[in-house]
Amino acid sequence: MSERTEWQFSDDRGQLSSAGRRPARVLAYVQAGATLWDHGIRPSGIFGSDHDGEAPDRAKTGSLPLTEVDYLGAGSVLDVDTLLRGEPDLVVAVSYGGGHVYGLAPETAKHLEEHVPVVVIDVGQARTLAGIADRFAELARSLGTEGGAVATQDLETARERLRVLAAGPSRPRVLALSPAGQDQAHLARPRMWPELRVLAELGVDLVDPAEGPGANWSTVRWAEAARLRPGILLTDIRSNAAPLDRLRSNADWSALEREAAVVPWNPEPVCSPRAHARFLTMVADAVESAQGR
Repeated sequence: MSERTEWQFSDDRGQLSSAGRRPARVLAYVQAGATLWDHGIRPSGIFGSDHDGEAPDRAKTGSLPLTEVDYLGAGSVLDVDTLLRGEPDLVVAVSYGGGHVYGLAPETAKHLEEHVPVVVIDVGQARTLAGIADRFAELARSLGTEGGAVATQDLETARERLRVLAAGPSRPRVLALSPAGQDQAHLARPRMWPELRVLAELGVDLVDPAEGPGANWSTVRWAEAARLRPGILLTDIRSNAAPLDRLRSNADWSALEREAAVVPWNPEPVCSPRAHARFLTMVADAVESAQGR
């Protein structure tokens, strides 16, 4: 007689995970864990990538109650024993294409699946932000939550407000970047980032760097970034980006900061309606402020 299956979910690799009961101890990549929390699922543990350190990156953790969620560490130093320390009955990971588990060494990810079901959600540039959010919502429903209609309505309100503002008489140029240090910045190519494509769809005037090396980023000196004369800067606030307060001795950064509104941006966004609404609201506030100058 076959074992009874109470829970199952087909992930973005087309791999079906199943269990005799609904998973209750979820270990998740930090982005996935923060997203599930917004859907009412509290992960028992989270882990980071090689971009992260000994403590969780608060730019990525959203509203997660970090005093109640075990952080196991980050990247290639993680081994299977560490990941299984809290006895998870499900691991939720992300991928940027090809089904590869992001944040873990390939051999670690392979051996982890020998012990516990692993669900992988694709958050890469081939998918829309709405599509990513829908997949997390489906997973959350399978784990026992219905999600929030209020958050969805807040998102629609934020989208419409930004759409109206972006159609106004003046459209400030918006540049998304990640500070690389005193000398350089990584300028985001908007078409490669699902959340930036949403801004473009709503009419926001996004600066697209010149063609050249780098699929996701164009690395330039600060003087070149300043010559683009954006009215709004979406600035990477993850821990692997250079802190803004260390850039102020650079005259080109200071010129950018003086002329443009700086909006915090997490390129690994929490993929929930609530978090997306907050991001769109911040951008809309900056657009409205720029139009009122």
